[in-house]
Amino acid sequence: MTRQRTLTAAHWGVYEVEYDERGGARRLQPFSKDPDPSPIGLHMLSDEVARLRVRRPAIRKGWLEKGPGAACDQRGQEPFVEVPWDEALDLVANELRRVKEAYGNRSIFGGSYGWSSAGRFHHAQSQVKRFLNSYGGFVRHQDSYSLGAARVVMPHIVASMEELQAMHTPWDVLAEHCKLFVTFGGVPRKNAQINAGGATLHHVKRGLYAMRDKGVRFVNVTPTADDVDTGGPVEWLAVRPNTDAAMMLALCYVLHVEQLCDRDFLDRCTVGFEKFVPYLTGEKDGQPKTPAWAEGICGIPAVRIQGLAREMAATRTMVSIGWSLQRSHHGEQPFWALVTLACMLGQIGLPGGGFGVGYGPVNLMGSPHPKYAGPTLPQGVNPVKEFIPVARFTDMLLHPGEAFDYNGGRHTYPDIRLVYWAGGNPYHHHQDLNRLRQAWRKPDTIVFHEQFWTASAKMADIVLPATTSLERDDIGYGSREPFVVAMKKAREPLGEARDDYEIFQALARRLGVAEAHSEGRASSRQWLEHLYEESRERSAKAGVALPPFTQFWRDGLAEAKGEPREPVMLAAFRADPEENRLETPSGKIEIYSETIASFDLDDCPPHAAWLEPAEWLGGRTARRHPLHMLSDQPTDKLHSQLDHSPHARSTKIKGRQPITIHPQDAAARGIADGDLLRVFNDRGACLAAAHLSDRIRRGVVRLSTGAWFDPADAGSNLPLEKHGNPNALTLDIGASKLSQGCIAQTCLVEIERFDGPAPPVTAHQIPAFERRS
Repeated sequence: MTRQRTLTAAHWGVYEVEYDERGGARRLQPFSKDPDPSPIGLHMLSDEVARLRVRRPAIRKGWLEKGPGAACDQRGQEPFVEVPWDEALDLVANELRRVKEAYGNRSIFGGSYGWSSAGRFHHAQSQVKRFLNSYGGFVRHQDSYSLGAARVVMPHIVASMEELQAMHTPWDVLAEHCKLFVTFGGVPRKNAQINAGGATLHHVKRGLYAMRDKGVRFVNVTPTADDVDTGGPVEWLAVRPNTDAAMMLALCYVLHVEQLCDRDFLDRCTVGFEKFVPYLTGEKDGQPKTPAWAEGICGIPAVRIQGLAREMAATRTMVSIGWSLQRSHHGEQPFWALVTLACMLGQIGLPGGGFGVGYGPVNLMGSPHPKYAGPTLPQGVNPVKEFIPVARFTDMLLHPGEAFDYNGGRHTYPDIRLVYWAGGNPYHHHQDLNRLRQAWRKPDTIVFHEQFWTASAKMADIVLPATTSLERDDIGYGSREPFVVAMKKAREPLGEARDDYEIFQALARRLGVAEAHSEGRASSRQWLEHLYEESRERSAKAGVALPPFTQFWRDGLAEAKGEPREPVMLAAFRADPEENRLETPSGKIEIYSETIASFDLDDCPPHAAWLEPAEWLGGRTARRHPLHMLSDQPTDKLHSQLDHSPHARSTKIKGRQPITIHPQDAAARGIADGDLLRVFNDRGACLAAAHLSDRIRRGVVRLSTGAWFDPADAGSNLPLEKHGNPNALTLDIGASKLSQGCIAQTCLVEIERFDGPAPPVTAHQIPAFERRS
């Protein structure tokens, strides 16, 4: 009898698992309830995906023969030796014990960037943190590559990013009330394929199209015109990258000098406007932030900036910002400038007005569904106080003992001897990968749990094969998603892969902390029921009803039913700012932050400002590298996940990641569509394939992230990256001393046609193995 369809979930959506007559998982189909399902995960069962699975525990030859710290410069070059599970677990447990006894837990770094299944129990980041906490703690990372600057600065200004994302005004309210939607950085539907914990119903396309049908006018301020699709006309203002803050300040200037700002809102709901005005008018620094001044920086005509400010003040306006804008040098400034602009317009808390931070980066923003507390694996308490801002990973390895600034505090980089990674691919998401390769040689031991032979797995000492979401039971839940998903095991694990929890529990037994790690629960199924019932109890207190676990698991899907959410972001605060105080020091929106002023930072003033980036098209570095490279999210995958799937590989040109370039920039370099190109700067070089488009600003190129790192000569300090990974070129410094966020979008390059023999792409090949003698 054919097994009935079951459901599984991933970051990019829910899928229906179809089985053959023998009960084997045959293919995945889109979730029938989803109005705009993502195709990214449809090939998760394919042979092409399975080919690169890590099937057995594998140890780097030099580490296995000579022990920790041996031949670390050979990581990524030496073959692996496959060993039995018990031997691998003994080696990992003994190394954890050695490092803890010799150096303490502050020499263990728990690396994970949360890339895992949508499952709330088998969530790699939670699993590795829980295990390491049960063994005495670890050095953790703070914030994210996606939102490093915004996560730090926004709580000083208005609220945390997590709180703001969950309260965005829903799409249907925007369609009904908004008249002008101005977005800095677009509303990229490709990004909104995902949600933390998994998307169930994708909103962005339907939301934008409904707004268009209602007559909303769209203005897209961005170097790339194709990052918003309304199905109708969009005015494109092709701004220079990293200059949005200057344009926003000029809009603020017009509102101020023409007396178009809302003084009542500023007086009731904000603090610090009077301290910001001297900078805006030039009284403080001698430079009024006029549209003419901004035109010389951002490239948008002064007359259009002035006209746009007047239009925004005259009608119900929503201003939104893409996350990519704060992934730049001084990335705090465009977010602060956007909030300041929205305050001066005075429409925060009104239906269809205010600001978004922003619409499009993930599926969450604009969701109309109730907020409730889903299942969450407790991570325990970490006794180790040392941490790093996530994007300072290379600095930590290279400079142990050195001081760094973060959010008003002074901290010290720890000396890391063991890196334990589960979930994520640092050779994708970190900047300046050639610099990372030098730092990667520093730890004694690097352990990875991995499903596939990614670049990071190939660069590890010990690789333990982990199951995928299709090979285990779990629960799918995402914030403000309407469904909880019973992710039922669809097939047996490939090779000898084990669940992360099973691996960590085996290690916990060897290290004497099994009871603390398991809390007495004998199986993953007991954990699932426990976490679900805890969630059901918390959700009921929030007015959201979920069925009992047995019914949920039988039905395969539970709809979260509850009271409608507050329909307008910050409406209650606007109505009574004293009764509904924000979590800022003043309880109001802080246009000028006394707290940040007290930090006395030379690269992050206490109000929104224009600060010249380390690299930009108006600077001196543009003479040698005159193209600004953007490295955005790809359309065909999440970060680098499933780069080897048929769906992702079908978008490559000549086996490489495409790079979008304006036809005039291409012609000036003798480049034709489809040509193989060398993209380079002083930090490195990579190969990519030309994609010509007039939907990108001149002087700007776009090389989307996600191509697995593939150096031509793994032993070289500056090898040619063969696959089109932009982080072979990006700059690895902090956004500012406030946030230390990543600045991948601040990067200048040059491009030339690559006419020599093309080196083969080897990113999707398994590493070399040797048998034991």
